Amino acid sequence: MDIATVIGIVSAFALVLLSISLGSGLGTFFNIPSLMIVMGGTMGATMVQHPMKEIFGVFKVVKHVFFSKAWSGAEIIPRFIELSNKSRKEGILALESELDKIGDDFLSKGLQLAIDGMEPEAIREIMETELENLEERHRNGAEIMNTMATYFPAMGMIGTLIGLVQMLQTMDDPSTIGPAMAVALLTTFYGAVCANLICIPMAGKLRKRSKEEVAVKDMVICGVMSIANGDNPRIIEQKLHAFVAPSARESNFK
Repeated sequence: MDIATVIGIVSAFALVLLSISLGSGLGTFFNIPSLMIVMGGTMGATMVQHPMKEIFGVFKVVKHVFFSKAWSGAEIIPRFIELSNKSRKEGILALESELDKIGDDFLSKGLQLAIDGMEPEAIREIMETELENLEERHRNGAEIMNTMATYFPAMGMIGTLIGLVQMLQTMDDPSTIGPAMAVALLTTFYGAVCANLICIPMAGKLRKRSKEEVAVKDMVICGVMSIANGDNPRIIEQKLHAFVAPSARESNFK
């Protein structure tokens, strides 16, 4: 779990709620009509812009905001050196016994293609196509979050206009001015909070996660291609070091 994400969301909402409670009761900021306008309007507008399948699929993508399983270069390079040594000593077919131990579907698929004797360039094409589809899914997730971040403040403004119209129509009855103003102001508040504390940060984290995962999978493609071509483990290490920052490069050959 990404602790920074959890701490960020919890602390942001906690500070907002604390500031509200210090000034007045939390109940003052709870208004069902305002929530209906902001939440219902945003979800409806998002469904108009995006297919239903993509909207439901975003929930699977959003989990990457809280959970990250991307390997690091320090984990990948020794693993490929080990696989390369085994392949050169016992033959590439010997890697089949390692597939269940890898724990990464993308790497397992690439190695299986190499074990099956597929041409290296064909392996690259298949893996890069899968990587492109992965990037597209991540882009869709971030785009939907950005769409919601756009509509939340807009729905808040619509709610504000509704509240102001209701208030102006009932100016002769002072008892109705308060509830109408609550709807007018709270919809803007809800829209701003949802957009700036949830959607925009999550969209940014999804883009960052996508870049990290794509970089790791590019590294995996390079490693699989090297094994399929029968490269020396030292050569594989040098190729994979190109994906890692100089300060993080550690040689496995002493």
